[in-house]
Amino acid sequence: MPRETAPARVTLRQQVPRELGGWRLDQTAAHLFADYSRARLQIWIRRGLLLVDQRPGKVRDKVVGGEWLELCVEETPQGQWRAQALALDIVHEDDAILVINKPPGLVVHPGAGNPDQTLLNGLLHHCPDLENIPRAGIVHRLDKDTSGLLVVAKTLSAHNKLVQQLKDRSVSRYYLCLVYGQVEEDGSIDAPIGRHPQARVRMAVTASGKPAVSHYRVLERFAGFSYLSVKLETGRTHQIRVHMTHIGHPLVGDPLYRGQRSQALGLSDALAATLSSFPRQALHAYRLALDHPETGLRIQWQAPLPTDMAELLALMRGGDNTSENVATERV
Repeated sequence: MPRETAPARVTLRQQVPRELGGWRLDQTAAHLFADYSRARLQIWIRRGLLLVDQRPGKVRDKVVGGEWLELCVEETPQGQWRAQALALDIVHEDDAILVINKPPGLVVHPGAGNPDQTLLNGLLHHCPDLENIPRAGIVHRLDKDTSGLLVVAKTLSAHNKLVQQLKDRSVSRYYLCLVYGQVEEDGSIDAPIGRHPQARVRMAVTASGKPAVSHYRVLERFAGFSYLSVKLETGRTHQIRVHMTHIGHPLVGDPLYRGQRSQALGLSDALAATLSSFPRQALHAYRLALDHPETGLRIQWQAPLPTDMAELLALMRGGDNTSENVATERV
C-alpha cells in the first residue's frame, strides 16, 4: 500500500503591482507565483483557493492593481500508485531534483501491461513525498529498452521550472547509439513525428506530426554500422528511433523499426551471434545538462555505456569490420 503522508500546506501572499492592471487573474497569479504553472493555478482558482482581497476570484477576472492575492493550498497525492522497493542508480540528489541512470528493461511509468514495478513505483518508495508531484516528479521519459539519464523533480516548484526548460528546449539531452549502415557525415534531421497511420504502436515521420529535430555526430564507422552521438532538440516519442529509420539507418536491435538484420552482413561469428540476440535498441542517454531549478546554475551529468552496448561496441572495434574512428564522444 502507498505510504500515507500529511499533505504539504502552501500559503503565499502577494500584492498586485499597478503595472499589471488589466491582466486576467490567472495571468497575474502565474506572474506573481511563478513556482506554479498557469494551468495548475487555474485549477486552484476554480476551486476557490486563490483569494483576491479575501474573496474567491475567477480565472477571467481582470485585476486593476493594488489587490492582495492569497494562495492557500494543500499539495495532495496525484495518483494511486504503489510504492515499491526497487534498486535505483541515483547519480545525483538534492532537495529539488533526482537524476537517475535508468537500466534497460525498466518501464518509467505504470500503464497498460505494466501496472507496477516501474521507475515511478521505485521513486515513491525512495521519496514518498513525490506522491504530491504530478507523475511523481517525472518530467520526461525514456523508452523501456533505452538506458540512461533522466531528471525527476522533487517539488512542485522544481517540476514547473523543469517542464518550462523542456518547453524552451534548454535541457540538453545527448544519446549514444549504434545504427545499421555507414553514416557518411554529421547532420541534422528536421522531420515532424506523429502516430503511424496504420501501425498504432509505432510512430512515423508524417506531415501532420509535431515538430521534431535531432542533431547527430558520427563517432566511429564500421563495415555495415555506425556509432553516433545524437542531441535532441525536441523530445517526441521514439524520436531517435524514428528519425534514424527515416534516413535509412535504423538502430541495432530495434525490431519495432526494423533493426534486426545482422545475419546477411558477412560478420564474424561472435559479432553475428551477439547482434542476433541483442535484446533491445542500442540506445543510451549518456549526457544530461540543465539549469538547476533552485540555484539557476548550469549542471550536467554523464552515465557510462551499459554492459550490453559496451560489449557490442568492443566486438565491433576488435573484429575485421572496423572501418574508421571518426571522432571522440562529444557533440
